Amino acid sequence: MGEAKTSLRSGTLAGVLSHLENLEARAHKAGLKQGEMRERQENVARLKERIQELKCQRDELKTKLDVYRSLPEECKGTTRRGRQTFQATEARRQVLLEWKIVNLKGLLQVFHLTGLSGKLTKHGACLCISTAFEGTYLGSYYLDLILQQPVRIQRHSIPAFIPLEQIAHENLQTDITRFLSLLSDHLNAFAGRKFQADQLQECFATFLEGPLQGNSLYNMLEFSYSTEEGRKTFPFTAKLIYGDLVRTLPTEVTVTCKEDAPASEVELAAVHLALFREKPLYETFSSITDKAENLSQATSLESPVPTPGVSSD
Repeated sequence: MGEAKTSLRSGTLAGVLSHLENLEARAHKAGLKQGEMRERQENVARLKERIQELKCQRDELKTKLDVYRSLPEECKGTTRRGRQTFQATEARRQVLLEWKIVNLKGLLQVFHLTGLSGKLTKHGACLCISTAFEGTYLGSYYLDLILQQPVRIQRHSIPAFIPLEQIAHENLQTDITRFLSLLSDHLNAFAGRKFQADQLQECFATFLEGPLQGNSLYNMLEFSYSTEEGRKTFPFTAKLIYGDLVRTLPTEVTVTCKEDAPASEVELAAVHLALFREKPLYETFSSITDKAENLSQATSLESPVPTPGVSSD
């Protein structure tokens, strides 16, 4: 009797497991069918959307064709030639634009070694122009270019007194290499002139009569100075004009003395004038003050030293 019950339970358990497996298989098949159905529905939706787009294009082309057919024959020929000319022009523009993009990529790699770096953006390129003077980093300026016809400057941080519009007008559309080179030269020269003026006022303030007089471009400077530290009189006045805006040394220099200045100061003014033309400002002042100090020491050594207890009578 017990064996019969055990056999019955085993048979019942096997039947339940078999039924569960069947249910699981059906559920899996139903899931696959639902996934396939969903995918078909999505494909149908995409196809319907594409059909609608094509219908709109068809209607637009039909409208253009109707308008074209209604034109006189002479106008049709003009329209056809105009369309061909437009297509050829657009093709040339596209080729030129692609060439400029390739050229600009190469420029970014080359100019990176000379203070210019950048990266391509969605609409063009963002450039960074770094400035320096005699190995000292001075600052960076940024320029966003839109590489479309015509190439345009979207935004920038170039100072207003730098002739950016003139440089861009003359070179941006025809020679972007020259445009970047000229702009970099202007920025480096301005930064170098400003750096020299700042260093002069910072390191030699005690030799100057007040701050330097000049403009925002630092291409014209004027100041009075002495060759000895702490003097209350300033016998020399220098005026420096930087006629070439891509240079850091002046093109015109005048050094004047007071009207009643002795001949020795007039001679020194001529020496100072030559130094201002050849060296940066702070190096010139270093030379001037060193020479004055050496001259003072030599004069004191040449002066006779009185012997104690000896009268001059």
